[in-house]
Amino acid sequence: MNHPLFFFFLVIFPDSGILAQENWEGDPQAQGSSYIQASYVKHLESAGARVVPIHINQTKEEYVKLFYSINGFLLPGGNADMEKSQFARTAKIFYDLAIKANDASDYFPIWGTCQGLQQLTILTSNKNLLTPTDTKAVTLPLIFSPGSQNSRMFKRFPKDLLQSLAEENITSNFHSWGLSLQNYSSNAKLKRFYRVLTTNTDGKTEFISTMEAYRYPFYAVQWHPEKSPFEWIEKAGMIHTLSAIKTAFYTAHFFVSEAMKNHHRFLSQIQEEKALINNYQPVFNGLNSIFMQNYYFE
Repeated sequence: MNHPLFFFFLVIFPDSGILAQENWEGDPQAQGSSYIQASYVKHLESAGARVVPIHINQTKEEYVKLFYSINGFLLPGGNADMEKSQFARTAKIFYDLAIKANDASDYFPIWGTCQGLQQLTILTSNKNLLTPTDTKAVTLPLIFSPGSQNSRMFKRFPKDLLQSLAEENITSNFHSWGLSLQNYSSNAKLKRFYRVLTTNTDGKTEFISTMEAYRYPFYAVQWHPEKSPFEWIEKAGMIHTLSAIKTAFYTAHFFVSEAMKNHHRFLSQIQEEKALINNYQPVFNGLNSIFMQNYYFE
């Protein structure tokens, strides 16, 4: 009798890990050594997940234990060194564990946003194939690849929302680098691993803006769905239309529904409670800050 009830509990309340990263230079509110933007936490919580911060500077053994306690892994945007940072080191550990788990029929999803997409391409190809793009604080419509609206990620999006994504400037871009379609097409590892769902262009370079893995539940966007409902700085690229907010919900709902397919769990409720983001207080950085709220960690 207890086993079905506990399984039901896991399905309704998945625990998703969000990777912290080194504090970015120039943050006047920075505390400790690392942070997570609160908008990512709210993004997943809005779709019914509980969030576990994944701290940098822990041992591989600690990460392995945590991996088998959570149901999904999110790589956020930011400004970390994607080859030499603790963010990159930890991302690789969880990426390798997810590959191994999925190969053993242990369904474990990964989501990457902006920097997270870029990090995934480096982890998969073992190369940094990123190129500069002129895409700081701009909103763009998505250019859908043939058949991509029926992909795992998009197939349950309402048709009117897919039309808005294709026609309206509602995806927020805040990046200076991207994976060009040319570099993707010339790299056999990336072509075999990822399906391109959408692209965009800065007028010179066509880059991948949405992708999903063929064999693994790995998903990534170069744009920021979490910003529309939860970030409010008054500058170009921050869009708050109903379509943009609806997009944020459907992306969060999709990833959380993927995490619900995983059956990892903490060994006890006490361990789970100690691991949750609820043990930390977000810091309000002000309405004119690029991240309105951050969680900071030692």
